[in-house]
Amino acid sequence: MSSYRPGGSRTNATQAPRGYIPGLGRGAAGFVTRSDVGPATGRPVGGADSDDAAAASATAGTGSRASELRAAKLAMQKMQRAQQQQNPFGEAPAGYVAGAGRGASSYGGEGGPVGGPTGVGGGGAGSVPSIQTSTPSVKDDQFDDDDDEADRIYDAIDERMNSKRRKHNNDGSNGNNNASGGGTSSAIGDQFRELKQKLANVTEDQWAAIPDVGDYSLRHKQKRREDVFTPLTDSLLESRSMANADATASSGQNAIAGMTQVTDGTATSTAGYRTNLSGLAEARSTVMTMSLDKMSDSVSGQTVVDPKGYLTSLSNTKIASAAEVGDVNKARLLLKSVRDTNPKHGPGWIAAARVEEAAGKTAHARKLIMEGCEICPDNEDVWLEAARLHPQDQAKTILAAAARRMPTSVQVYLRAADLESHDFAKKAVLRKALEANPNSVTLWKAAIDLEDADDAKILLSVAVEKVPHSVEMWLALARLETYENARKVLNQARKHLPTERAVWIAAAKLEESQNHGDVVDRIVDKAVRSLDKHDAVVMRAQWLKEAEAAEAAGAPLTSAAIVKCTVGRGVDDEDRQRTWADDANAALARNAVATARAILAHGLAAFPTKRTLWLQAVDLERKHGTATSLDEVLEAASERLPRTEIFWLVRAKEKWLAGAVDESRSILTEAFKANPDSEPVWLPAGKLGWET
Repeated sequence: MSSYRPGGSRTNATQAPRGYIPGLGRGAAGFVTRSDVGPATGRPVGGADSDDAAAASATAGTGSRASELRAAKLAMQKMQRAQQQQNPFGEAPAGYVAGAGRGASSYGGEGGPVGGPTGVGGGGAGSVPSIQTSTPSVKDDQFDDDDDEADRIYDAIDERMNSKRRKHNNDGSNGNNNASGGGTSSAIGDQFRELKQKLANVTEDQWAAIPDVGDYSLRHKQKRREDVFTPLTDSLLESRSMANADATASSGQNAIAGMTQVTDGTATSTAGYRTNLSGLAEARSTVMTMSLDKMSDSVSGQTVVDPKGYLTSLSNTKIASAAEVGDVNKARLLLKSVRDTNPKHGPGWIAAARVEEAAGKTAHARKLIMEGCEICPDNEDVWLEAARLHPQDQAKTILAAAARRMPTSVQVYLRAADLESHDFAKKAVLRKALEANPNSVTLWKAAIDLEDADDAKILLSVAVEKVPHSVEMWLALARLETYENARKVLNQARKHLPTERAVWIAAAKLEESQNHGDVVDRIVDKAVRSLDKHDAVVMRAQWLKEAEAAEAAGAPLTSAAIVKCTVGRGVDDEDRQRTWADDANAALARNAVATARAILAHGLAAFPTKRTLWLQAVDLERKHGTATSLDEVLEAASERLPRTEIFWLVRAKEKWLAGAVDESRSILTEAFKANPDSEPVWLPAGKLGWET
């Protein structure tokens, strides 16, 4: 309930008596709210009579509830005395109810009947007709000495607070108003200004002793935090920084590992340590440098850790973003659904383990893949993934269990052999694997690669018996044997593999290595007819590739024999010249000179009078051949095409450049006989005679 403000208006009511305070008769105390006070409230300066000023001062007070109550009671006593002086009949008898004699009804309340000398329902000019409860009469002896003492104490407190406000208020006029008006209503921040200024004198120990604010009620229980850190004030941080700077300047050193030693000026012992925030970066750099230097040095003089590579790996450390974390969580949910739906699906377990590995949770990835090994014991990919995720010793144990579960798995044995660091251990693993898988070509190759020539020959002799369908085993054994034994091995290979052209080509290379050129042509021709007999389909392009491979292996005769027997297969008669010319150019583009020469030789044998083929052959010998081979080609071209002057002239010029002038003159003489009326032949002949 807000107090009555003089001069205010009320709805449906007349002017209240002066000094009237609603509710005061039934024991209520007047008070002032923020909306009543406004931005700044003081005692009225003027513009009202003394009674209104007293009532206003009584209602405003100094801000204390006791002082406000005291002022309200004093105003009530003054009003009662004024009414007694104006009433000529004196004080009403006890139990008197105004208007009861003329039939007026009374309303009871907590205080008894309505009316009395202090009531406002008695009527009269200026009275307010309202329902009020009776108010007991207030006597002068109702206030005792304790009340006076309490009022003095509260007034002293209010005066002290006002003095503090005036002390820290820079506005002189405002300070005067505070002094004259008693209590003032200031901003909340101004009331705590003094306390904030005192924080500058708080020590670090006092700050650390401040208890933590928390909810200790039984209804709202909260999880207690292990460590609660209260931010330090700016004054504490600044004082600590200044202390560290002074200590660093005085000591000159003692800043190792980011700690600054603070010594007492009057004592010789160490007083304590303070953290030097400015030296943390230097200390970190020092520690890293010492660690790298320590790791890079060893007794044998070898570098254990590459400092540059170490720093590069640190810079390449990947920090997962929020989007990547969300993607990982989605992948986990999806793969969990896959595993729950089809637990026997090995790729699902592998994918789940790799997701965890990519997320940096290697332990969880290992746990998942081992669970997959238990649920999918016959899936070698799951076992291999488990071996990859575990260290070397544990991986060996996992692969041993996988080999017992799947003895026919070649990849498990190969992976187990790769984990071994010594050759004898690898040989033992592979021989164990060959006992369980004698028909595995991959295991035989891996075992033979670890042996020397003699032991490899023994293993190959056994391998061709176990896997007779492997061409590589037969060819490898033939390369390790002597000429006679190699022929026997290749003959056995032809019996087991009649449709394999590689065996025939190997036999031709073997004969060429022994300088049996005529045998090479027979072997290749027999190979083509044998393959046709066994319906082995070998395309013309495949034969040309075999010819180029033979040339690269150092067998030009074998290459030429292959071209001679297969270059015309599947080519129409009208397309042979163009096709062979294109084949020769393609072989030259792949640096297969012998193959291109053989193709052109076969084409010239079929078309001896084609000028373009002879020119292509001459150009090939000029770029990739010798002087002798070029002269042979030019001589053959001149014989086949005597009416073509270019071949005579080129041959004569080559002889002249080589210093054989007589041979050049004889070549031109033969050209005269073949072309007696040819001017291109007479001019070079005259030039040669003039210069020589």
